[in-house]
Amino acid sequence: MIPIAQLSRLAPRLLRGFLFDLDDTLLDHSKLSEAAYSSLFRLREAGFELYAITGRPAGWAAVIVNQWPITGAVAENGGLAFFTNHAGLHTMDTVLPNERERRLQALSHLCAEIRHAFPDLVPADDTPLRRTDYTFDIGEHQHVPSERVAQVRRFAEERGASTLGSSVHLHVSFDRTDKASGALRLIRALHEVDSSAILTRYAFIGDSENDGSCFAAFRHSIGVSNLSGRPTLTPRYITTRERGAGFVEAAQALLKAGVAPAVA
Repeated sequence: MIPIAQLSRLAPRLLRGFLFDLDDTLLDHSKLSEAAYSSLFRLREAGFELYAITGRPAGWAAVIVNQWPITGAVAENGGLAFFTNHAGLHTMDTVLPNERERRLQALSHLCAEIRHAFPDLVPADDTPLRRTDYTFDIGEHQHVPSERVAQVRRFAEERGASTLGSSVHLHVSFDRTDKASGALRLIRALHEVDSSAILTRYAFIGDSENDGSCFAAFRHSIGVSNLSGRPTLTPRYITTRERGAGFVEAAQALLKAGVAPAVA
């Protein structure tokens, strides 16, 4: 991986936007520092489009897209996206309402089975704010050994569900989405930009397994130095600092490189 300080030399005035994970990337153990939050404002002032791309729930994304200096937010590992305009808050869900309800009922039954089979698991405290998945706390307030997490994943996947792990949560869903596809869908809808331009003109920063699709897809992918899990491909760049401080470091590198005048 290339030190993040090299980004300004390798991508001068190439990038138009910055996509970022939340937990253990922008956030420090679920807390937002003043320095990391300020970096969002500096990036926006410089002309960067900003998108939160997170495994966190729809309820979080609907709030931050209204309150933070960002263009949009992808939640629940690509399951839903949110943006605002003069008409208010908009939600993007590719699944029709009847099918969404069917999947939620199936998910409720499956997670009841999981909780019966693995009574030591604790649901994440943001689960009530979710629409497309169910999450178990494996590293936010509880610590669940990786072997136990693997057992739960096998149990869910044998019953037709998909699973994703982050530094804090295990996600179970009947959707087949990921962060990269969700990000592409949102940016294309807002700007009518083709996928190849998005993948080369937008950078992404993350820290864990559920960021793997973005590490693989975006040419200018960045990992904070606390990078964990086993993503299929590692990010191209790496920060020297962890979590929010690493995010600030990456933001400074982007500001030094400069923003592209337009998306080609």
